[in-house]
Amino acid sequence: MLFQSQVFVLAFLPLVLALWYAPWRAAAPREWVLLALSLGFYGWWDPRFIPLLLGQAVGSWLVSRAYLASGRRSILIAGVAANLAVLAFFKYAAFLAGNLVALTGIEVGLPGIILPIGISFFTFEIVSYLVDLGWRGAPPYPLRRFLIFVAFFPRLIAGPIVRHNEILPQLDLDPRREGLAERLSQGATLFVIGFAKKVLLADRLAPIADTAFAGAGKGVPDLATAWSGSLAFSLQLFLDFSAYSEMAIGVALMLGLALPVNFEMPYRAVDLRDFWRRWHMTLSRYLRDYLYIPLGGSREGPARFIFATIITMGLCGLWHGAGWTFVAWGLLHGVGLVVCRGWSASGIRLPIVLSWLVTMLFVLAGWVLFRAPDFATALRMLEGLVGRGGTDGGFEGGVLIAVAAAVSLIGWSGTTFVYSRLQPSPILATLVAALAVYCVLEVGKGQPQTFIYFQF
Repeated sequence: MLFQSQVFVLAFLPLVLALWYAPWRAAAPREWVLLALSLGFYGWWDPRFIPLLLGQAVGSWLVSRAYLASGRRSILIAGVAANLAVLAFFKYAAFLAGNLVALTGIEVGLPGIILPIGISFFTFEIVSYLVDLGWRGAPPYPLRRFLIFVAFFPRLIAGPIVRHNEILPQLDLDPRREGLAERLSQGATLFVIGFAKKVLLADRLAPIADTAFAGAGKGVPDLATAWSGSLAFSLQLFLDFSAYSEMAIGVALMLGLALPVNFEMPYRAVDLRDFWRRWHMTLSRYLRDYLYIPLGGSREGPARFIFATIITMGLCGLWHGAGWTFVAWGLLHGVGLVVCRGWSASGIRLPIVLSWLVTMLFVLAGWVLFRAPDFATALRMLEGLVGRGGTDGGFEGGVLIAVAAAVSLIGWSGTTFVYSRLQPSPILATLVAALAVYCVLEVGKGQPQTFIYFQF
């Protein structure tokens, strides 16, 4: 079920709110209803994957109980390995089999494997809990709450990546506590901001990017086509994914639950480290705490820093997709982060505008590699960006790209606006309501487009 679909906005979300705020005498019935609705939301895509989701969650909860009873960390290690093995099978089996054929010529017969939506996200969250339980003193949770942690529908499919201690303690709070009206209005406003970004900008940028990259699969595009396609995808990716995060945070806030912020105007970053502090912030934090720091981070000298950074970003690329272009994109950012740190240590400072421009050109080139289906297409697109394909074409969607760029660069992020700037105003409330109605009518014109990060 898509957040921006009419069935979600007009039926599912009102049902969730009505049942969540029903006058239950105890928290347990409300939480069981939330869990059932979350499973229904997930099963809307393909009910065959509900047993997988429940199996990973219940199995991991049993692992946690076995560890608490025995104190043996080997049990947790086995639980982490089992979860990663499930992720590897569904996401990387075909990729690994293809590489085996290329290297050895040995054919590996695999059944048709369908990637369960959201598996990368909920597997990472389960692993984080098992690690925290064994090495960081995380508390045990009853089964019901652990299942809610894994299956909570607003962030189940594409994040934000949430840790157990960021969501489960909030379930002890009365959803009708003081500030209810403020949370409802803030959540609804944030949802509509994401709704508009998705429907009015990201979905309209997609055809420009798709056409340009499809053309690059056949030949080097002209200068204008390469730039319009690359800019369109860079803006589409940010607006689409940040829209999902804002809608997820907004829905959770309407339920009285606060999720972590995931984007903070990343295209205003003035260096690559700044970019990763603003882009997909919950993933950056996850990789830092569960991979980069355990690998040594920056505490053990330059060589260990370089090693930890390259490995972390290479795996970040692989997490995004089962393909060498994703790995190369991650490694590219790893090298960029190493160079960025070295440049900073040198004491040389670029003018802020030039520093921003260099950062954005690097990010845009990386997005070309991220989007392209293969290295040949990426190379042709990059050649087009420097004029190797001629200058005969026209720049597509100039006004739309300019508006999307302005939204991405100017003002506040949706979460900053809602949390820090939003004030009660009948005029603003009317505008937000009108925008919501317009977006609902807009998606009614055809099949809503899925969010771009669903494929990762």
